[in-house]
Amino acid sequence: MSKEYSTELQKLFLEMMVQNAESYLRVQNIYNPDNFDRSLKEAAKFIKDHIEGHKSMPTAEQILAVTTTDLKPVPDLNDNHYEWFMGEFETFTKKQELERAVLKAADMIEKGDFDPIEKLIKDAVQISLTKDMGTEYFADPRARLMKIKDNNGQVSTGWSTMDKRLFGGMNRGELNIFAGGSGSGKSLFMQNIAINWVTQGLSGVFLTLELSEELCAMRMDSMVANISTKEIFRDLDQLELKVKMTGKKSGSLRIKYMPAQSNVNQIRAYLKELEVQTGRKTDFIMVDYLDLVMPVSAKVSPNDLFVKDKYVSEELRNLAKEFNILMITASQLNRSAVEEVEFDHSHISGGISKINTADNVFGIFTSRQMRERGRYQIQLMKTRSSSGVGMKVDLDFDVETLRITDPGEDAQGTPGSMRPQVGSILSSIKPKTTFTGGDDAEGSGSAAFKRATGTPAWDKPTGSGSGEVNSAKLKNMIAGLKKVE
Repeated sequence: MSKEYSTELQKLFLEMMVQNAESYLRVQNIYNPDNFDRSLKEAAKFIKDHIEGHKSMPTAEQILAVTTTDLKPVPDLNDNHYEWFMGEFETFTKKQELERAVLKAADMIEKGDFDPIEKLIKDAVQISLTKDMGTEYFADPRARLMKIKDNNGQVSTGWSTMDKRLFGGMNRGELNIFAGGSGSGKSLFMQNIAINWVTQGLSGVFLTLELSEELCAMRMDSMVANISTKEIFRDLDQLELKVKMTGKKSGSLRIKYMPAQSNVNQIRAYLKELEVQTGRKTDFIMVDYLDLVMPVSAKVSPNDLFVKDKYVSEELRNLAKEFNILMITASQLNRSAVEEVEFDHSHISGGISKINTADNVFGIFTSRQMRERGRYQIQLMKTRSSSGVGMKVDLDFDVETLRITDPGEDAQGTPGSMRPQVGSILSSIKPKTTFTGGDDAEGSGSAAFKRATGTPAWDKPTGSGSGEVNSAKLKNMIAGLKKVE
């Protein structure tokens, strides 16, 4: 049976706080004057306002004069009494807040406003006093470092060079965002990492709000079977054999389509139902992509991208924490990033709100020429777990199988290789004009000049007089033309 907190008991709470201001300071994070009986509410509010305005507890005489509530001293109080007070006041506050949340939820149900109800009830249930005093830095360095190693859930991306930039890989409970322009390969990157993680033995979900389940699966067929997308239907037996053989030594992967404008509550419900039906814990989720998800905790206009993305990114990160899973999503770069080679926060569509929430943000840079040569570049725009901000990672891309692989640390921007040096990728894709000896393409101006003069027009000078020789030949040609006239 639920305990009743009578007016006399609530008055005792106030009397104990007035008598020992320290007790108020210990409960102030959950102190709410609205939780008290109507006859005590004015006194409870006066206490709070006085402490916030004057930084001191009002006396019983002040409270009596202002609110007509007579709070009397309680004799013979000791530490044990205040320990009882802390426990009872926490339970009292939680009960009052939950009752009010339930009543408010009933009104929401009447109006058909269902989405905020879960957060409303959860916030009331989770009310508690601060009991965790944090980590004592000097106490046990080895233990706290091992705790990070054992509990952080760090997982390799499957690309060793990327792992080094991230100090080991991606962590559970973090929000990772791949940002790129339209058609830059955001879905492609998430699908490749999903394959990397599944082949490591992890189980996860690829949640698509844009592409169909079948198309996503077909792309992954090419990656897993190492078969060109053009050849998939020509040898289905071979494809089926390779995919099934890989599946026997890999984790589980679910591809689920949800309509655009879905919210985090729908994603949470799906993950819980999947866990119940399969009996298998989900290790990671890919949400393709963040810009198509709507917030739950607040009603926001779809046109207000800054606020919308702020709520959605926070809710996705909370979901990753709640399930202790790896979370990757994608976001669009805006039009100002189209001609850019170096990305920064201003290039993210919708503003910086999602960047502030995310733990890691990766910019995808590529061009048609780079893709044809089998090249992608990842730019680390933000990292919380490492000092890799501003670093770049070159990756190999197989145009036929859509597989993205790591060429290794030695191939990162080494001179003389096919890869551009870090920070100079623009120079590798700019068209360059060079004047050298040898034959030009048929029909070019240089070729026409050769036919007219009989000499290479743009040959390198071989001596100090080569310019004069070519000039003399040109004069002879013009003189010959005049004679013909």
